[in-house]
Amino acid sequence: MERYDIAIIGSGPAGLASAINAKTRNRKVIVFGSSDLSKKLTLAPKIDNYLGFYGIKGAELRDKFKEHIDNMGIQIENVKVNNIYAMGEYFSIMTSGDTYEATKVILAMGMEHTKPLNGEDKFLGRGVGYCATCDAPLYKNKVVTIVGYNKEAESEANYLSELASKVYYVPMYRDDYELTQEVELVKDTPVEIVGQNKVEKLKLKLRELETDGVFVLKDSAPPEQLVPGLEVEDGHIKVNRKMETNIEGCYAAGDCTGRPYQYMKSVGEGQVAALNAVEKLYRK
Repeated sequence: MERYDIAIIGSGPAGLASAINAKTRNRKVIVFGSSDLSKKLTLAPKIDNYLGFYGIKGAELRDKFKEHIDNMGIQIENVKVNNIYAMGEYFSIMTSGDTYEATKVILAMGMEHTKPLNGEDKFLGRGVGYCATCDAPLYKNKVVTIVGYNKEAESEANYLSELASKVYYVPMYRDDYELTQEVELVKDTPVEIVGQNKVEKLKLKLRELETDGVFVLKDSAPPEQLVPGLEVEDGHIKVNRKMETNIEGCYAAGDCTGRPYQYMKSVGEGQVAALNAVEKLYRK
């Protein structure tokens, strides 16, 4: 299996800054994220505090980022990373379809601003999960509910319907939903996940769904679930001034490390993370 020098999780300002700085130093880099880069950046109506680009629209700055990485030959793997495991000399990076290896990892997946559902933390590992395709075999011939925050969640619901006896899909966005006829679309608002020792129901604003499991599918899983053993403080990844986490070889940059949630701060941290990761690679 091909092993990359640095794997970067996230294609926002922090992730892209990490990628260009590592690539400039001739390291083999892979970036996981959205080919549209950052949704937050794209939707920004006007940016006045990014040095050299006064009054620029977010979409225009995104295009500048895209032009930069394209010229450097940096490609983005448009897949969601489900788990990252520290294996000693390298990291194993699990997606829904493939496994990748990298010597260093930089976490730059931004900050998930939606609050957990009531009961989500309580039943984690007891019926609540963040990767439907990973855990699908556990729900063969059972009833499953997916709370989806993006279009990618629809494909996971469709896949799960091949194994489960029943799949409910509760979208947290408006769109034309591409679901198979085996998946029941439920347009309602989740309120609470309830049960005794495991998940038994999902309470919605207008009804209740009896279910054996609930998958909450957002753009990224909570950091401590993504990387087992990762130290988190006040909802953010804890890092030092070198952007090192408590796990050797794992760095973090951008919004996921804490306030201020600013593009320039993210770019700077991405550079620091990449330079320190590259320095450690040279010392091997």
